[in-house]
This record gives sequence, structure tokens and C-alpha cells, in this order.
Amino acid sequence: MPRFYFDIRAGSSFVPDCEAIEFPDLDTAEREAVKAAADIARGWLPKGDARKVTIDVRNEQGERVLTITVTMHIERST
Repeated sequence: MPRFYFDIRAGSSFVPDCEAIEFPDLDTAEREAVKAAADIARGWLPKGDARKVTIDVRNEQGERVLTITVTMHIERST
């Protein structure tokens, strides 16, 4: 089964994935990366300077095969 790495960026934080997760295919890895990005964004975006969470998905060869980005934009109307 193919292994995929989920590297996470939020603001100035970068967390590389050193272990990988096995998924049957890229479509499944994409669905899981979307869920992970949404969960991370819920926890990180409201709490600081980070306004964007990105997960870069790499294959077993270390090549980026997918990028998921969740962005929060705040605009005050006063």
C-alpha cells in the first residue's frame, strides 16, 4: 500500500511528517488531508497570527503530489 507524508504549515510553524501514513490511493490520501487541514484550522486559525493552514502531501519518493490550503480572511466593516 502506498505511503503518504503530510507536512503541515501554519503561520511561521512547519511540522514535517517523518513517519507517513498508508492509504490505498491518492484519492483516499486527499480526503484524509482535507479532514486533517479542517481540524488543524479549527484549532490554530482563531488563536494567533496564522491565517492559513497548508498541508503538502508527499509520496514515497518525497515528491509533492497534493497541496491542501485552508485560509481565514477577516475584514472589519466599521
